[in-house]
Amino acid sequence: MTIKTADQLVGELAQRFAQTLDIVLPPGKLALVDFPDHSNVGDSAIWLGEMAYLRQRGRLPAYYSAIADFDDTACRAAIGNDGTILIHGGGNMGTLWPKHEALRLHLLRNHRGRPIVQMPESIHYADPAAAKEMAEAIRDHGAFTLLVRDARSLAFAQEHFDCEIHLCPDAALMLGRQQRAPATVPVFALLRTDHERSADDAAVPAGVAVDDWLAEDPAQKRKLRLSLKLGKLFIRDPMAQRAARQRRLAEWRFQRGLAMLSSGELVVTDRLHAHILSLLLDIPHVLLDNSYGKVAGFADQWTGDYAGLLRATSRAEGFATALACRTPQMVTG
Repeated sequence: MTIKTADQLVGELAQRFAQTLDIVLPPGKLALVDFPDHSNVGDSAIWLGEMAYLRQRGRLPAYYSAIADFDDTACRAAIGNDGTILIHGGGNMGTLWPKHEALRLHLLRNHRGRPIVQMPESIHYADPAAAKEMAEAIRDHGAFTLLVRDARSLAFAQEHFDCEIHLCPDAALMLGRQQRAPATVPVFALLRTDHERSADDAAVPAGVAVDDWLAEDPAQKRKLRLSLKLGKLFIRDPMAQRAARQRRLAEWRFQRGLAMLSSGELVVTDRLHAHILSLLLDIPHVLLDNSYGKVAGFADQWTGDYAGLLRATSRAEGFATALACRTPQMVTG
């Protein structure tokens, strides 16, 4: 295996993403649905990466929506009879995140024959009946294209789904390399606190700061929402207002995630997008897996040759590995 720098790897993977979308994306107007209107930084990074690609290609959507404000009639009116629906990517195809799966099923059942492209996903079905339901919806729809992020998802999709399937990196890589701020702690551990976390409660040693990125500062969020309301006064078109709101929210969350990760000289994480953002920032980090293999599967497929990547199978091992790699300047500073 050839070890690669962050610059090399990010460039290669962004090119692979763009080339794949160039192949699968039909001409015509686009809708981008399932905007991640929640605090998980990783989903905002994905959305911004999707938008970066569409902006580069001069194909900004004519219709935007989150789950809560999706409207079939408005979507059809915006993109016409031959427009394509893009479903925001991530790790929600399967039984772990039911609201996103329900939207996917709704789109397949209510927009049959219209091109629908699922942006890169990780797949996990704990219930065979749910996988069968999705397979039937895909078959009956007839014009669904599925992009997947890892070999296990690819194998599952090829076995169960009758549609066009492509292996593709995560959209967040389209954001390119990012500048990091100076570190303030030796090791920052960004560890899952939701139901995708592994059953590992190792004690946190001295020198390690631990957090997750699901909690948002209420005062900052109120300030942002006030700014968004004021911004609407200068934009008359309702869809343009929605697009501007989504972009501001996603960028705010993305910058919050970059700041959190930059605080550590080294990072330990079991979040896929803490791994991807650490790569964009070129921060050395120790990677743990999540509950069902999504994180390890992505690293095995795309990022295992990054020079700054270390692997661990437990939190205790991850903490120890990161502390052993810290620099003398951080130890004494």
